[in-house]
Amino acid sequence: MTLAEMAPAGSCRILNAADGHLEIQSRLYALGLFPGVEVHVLRFAPMGDPMQVKVGNALLSVRKQEARLIRVEEVSG
Repeated sequence: MTLAEMAPAGSCRILNAADGHLEIQSRLYALGLFPGVEVHVLRFAPMGDPMQVKVGNALLSVRKQEARLIRVEEVSG
């Protein structure tokens, strides 16, 4: 499953982020989106893009194009 496929109010753990896309991966890692991190999906913009997620105490807007490159596993709670 990818981050783009998560529903609002869902929680997930990142398995890998943009493997094979080093420039995007570097940017995602700098934002705190790297393997092992738990992400909470808060909401989607009215047209569905971007999505707002919470990582730790930080709120981030992530474009669907980049969210499709982030493999996640859903976690409960």
